[in-house]
Amino acid sequence: MLIPKTKRTFFEKLTGAIRIQDDTESKEIEIPDTKKELLDGEESDGQLTVDVYQTYSDIVIKTMVAGVKPEDLDISITRDMVTIKGKRETERNITEEDYFQRELYWGSFSRTILLPQEIEVDEAEAVEKHGLLILKLPKIDKNRQTKLRVKNNNN
Repeated sequence: MLIPKTKRTFFEKLTGAIRIQDDTESKEIEIPDTKKELLDGEESDGQLTVDVYQTYSDIVIKTMVAGVKPEDLDISITRDMVTIKGKRETERNITEEDYFQRELYWGSFSRTILLPQEIEVDEAEAVEKHGLLILKLPKIDKNRQTKLRVKNNNN
């Protein structure tokens, strides 16, 4: 069976799911017999799944990063984009023949999210609790006004 060749999402790597149709590329590849062959042949990063929503004052991003130390996460933000990178590593080496089931994703992952609205970069917060990473990104209030005082600089 042949399928179009595309970058696999984190979920597809995690579960072994395979997209059957994709109109973005016409190249075709053979489907490997096992998940191990799929993962071994994949050189790109896994892609995090995310929830992105808004409150009145913030844009909130939630993603699961279980098994990753907070100091091993690299989060870059601009006024209109967020990139989350990291690596999930196994703690011990276990031989292939000792596995009965192997479904967890181990390795590098990344995700870039284009934000629907500009944010205040300096006021952004990131919190990790029980494997759930929550980014709270305050929206820029374009309607906010302030009075500017003119200073007298005559000496």
